[in-house]
Amino acid sequence: METDNQNQETSSELKVQSYIQGKWLSKGSETDLISAINEKPVAQLVEADIDYQSALEYGRNVGGPALRKLTIHERAFKIKFLAAYLMERKEKHYKLSSHTGATRKDSWIDIEGGYGSMFVLSSKARRELSDLPFHVEGGTERLSRGGTFVGQHICVPKHGIAIHINAFNFPVWGMVEKLAPAIMAGQPCIIKPSPVGSYLAYEVFKDIIESEILPEGSVQFIAADKPGDLLDHLNSQDSVSFTGSATTGKKLKSHPNIVANSIQFNMEADSLNASILGPDVTPDMEEFNLFIKEVGMEMTVKTGQKCTAIRRTIVPRERLEDVSEALKNFLSKTTIGDPTDKDTRMGPLASSLQSQRFDEQLAVLEDVTDSIFSNGTHEGAFTSPKILVCHQPMKVDKVHEVEAFGPMTTIMPYDSTEEAIQLANKSDGSLVASLFTADDDIAAKITLGCAPYHGRFMVINKDSAGESTGHGSPMPHMVHGGPGRAGGGEELGGARAVLHNMQRIALQGSPTTLMNIVKQHIKGAETKEAPKHPFQMYFEELEVGQSLLSDVRKVKDQDVEDFANLSGDHFYAHTDPDAASRSLFGKIVAHGYFVLSAAAGQFVHPDEGPVLLNYGLENLAFLAPVAPGDTIQTKLIVKRKTVRQQREMDLFPFGVVYWDVEVKNQEDVLVAEYTILTLVKRKNKLDIDLI
Repeated sequence: METDNQNQETSSELKVQSYIQGKWLSKGSETDLISAINEKPVAQLVEADIDYQSALEYGRNVGGPALRKLTIHERAFKIKFLAAYLMERKEKHYKLSSHTGATRKDSWIDIEGGYGSMFVLSSKARRELSDLPFHVEGGTERLSRGGTFVGQHICVPKHGIAIHINAFNFPVWGMVEKLAPAIMAGQPCIIKPSPVGSYLAYEVFKDIIESEILPEGSVQFIAADKPGDLLDHLNSQDSVSFTGSATTGKKLKSHPNIVANSIQFNMEADSLNASILGPDVTPDMEEFNLFIKEVGMEMTVKTGQKCTAIRRTIVPRERLEDVSEALKNFLSKTTIGDPTDKDTRMGPLASSLQSQRFDEQLAVLEDVTDSIFSNGTHEGAFTSPKILVCHQPMKVDKVHEVEAFGPMTTIMPYDSTEEAIQLANKSDGSLVASLFTADDDIAAKITLGCAPYHGRFMVINKDSAGESTGHGSPMPHMVHGGPGRAGGGEELGGARAVLHNMQRIALQGSPTTLMNIVKQHIKGAETKEAPKHPFQMYFEELEVGQSLLSDVRKVKDQDVEDFANLSGDHFYAHTDPDAASRSLFGKIVAHGYFVLSAAAGQFVHPDEGPVLLNYGLENLAFLAPVAPGDTIQTKLIVKRKTVRQQREMDLFPFGVVYWDVEVKNQEDVLVAEYTILTLVKRKNKLDIDLI
């Protein structure tokens, strides 16, 4: 096909090399990597003779220990700074990306979408995970009557390597969305991209190495068609994360060494994702137009080469003609050509081989469907959007089994809501399904009917469409993966993504022993009196387990009355003796929030000091009533600490201190407990500050 720019610049001098044991391997057999636009060489893949066993040992012995010395937050900051470094170099990545067939918009998803995911994952990890080399997960489990034997889950770094085998369709996003959580988990990585588009992954990886942000040995890169005997040398501390076809994934997952050593294997496979038009939607409704646009966009963005693209378009039978005509009209406006041309809406497939495979898969589907749209014929890696119709989709299995990986969809009519659910689930597992409806009852029924078979389910109406990120966009805040054909794996998911790469272990012992292990106060553990009021101590001076025991305060009738008047809370249990006599308590009791406020008055130091402010409260529980005449005494305990990065607008470097608060009455009964969060000045600046 003649493109708008046959003389587009290529980079045939670019050598895609392996980076193993801290060195680039520049010698080996060379294979041309071809531009999807003009079928000219973009780069050469240099396949060196790699000693995979030594590469694994290097990662385990050099990269692993270096990462495990850092806290999760320190690793997360490195990912944040690395994302910023890569973002500054994005334009050269865009330039190479066009040779994969991607338009600027397509490349944005891959490149800036990838770096954006790194930022989000870093932020979520720093907000939700422990500022320790490991993560203390959840609360303590009381395992004995007296509380002297307790349990605590923690997630620790594995002493192995994370192997990342990535697909061709997202050379950047696919690489960094796996790399970021693994590094934050303390696990070094070996990255194996698909040869197709590997020149883009290589260019980004080269920048990662040049940044010198990650510790030596924490990342290695394989430039090869197949990774030799790499999988033979893995052990139980290693893991494999694969993205690609279900066929290849199953083959790798069944590797004898993977099976023999129960090596963690995460698979995210291509799937026959569906989008459903609700039975309530008519052509005059906004939801109808939103549906057509979504299906059309998912067919043409990245030339349909997305594991989340809409392969099955499920519509009410009475809407079959309306949807067919509207979708044909939308696709007829799709401009196909050189992806660097600003007027192009769809570029070529990633390679002529991928185009051949697409045609072969499409031919299988065309044998059992009617082809109703094809936007012209094209040459080389270029193709056009295709619409197929299967009139009896409940009876034709192939449309739920064969995926043509390119710009196509099969329209499938349904006769009832139950049948729509059955059709969506008939592919036996997908990464994502979506529903367009204005009826929330229909939304609830279809969503819950489809939920067991899909990793993600998006429901769109006119209210949410404006800010929707789209059917095909996995977001780093939420899990990405799916059951059955989709691989049965799970990636992303914010802080969960980090924990996927760690080993969860259940600890058991005395509260004090476990506190010393996990570096976090555990209820029932021994505490030690702080050398001075904790609010007069800097972040670095505070130690987990340090405490302050307040003076005793007697609660008076006037306290309860004053609090009711000040707060406006005149609930009968606090203000009406007659009604209170029939309450659970049988008498007037103090407001729970009075107890909370009075406790603060007992532990707060009035003078200026390192504590800057209280900005949160967690896990508040009122455990016993406090009545006028009772006394309360409060114990403040340093629970855990987290360093925060100093920004330009911050007057001081600071950290967050979590304090456990225990309020007891005159009978030593716990009446309230909770955790407060305060910002506390640091004495010292750190490397992360003001970056």
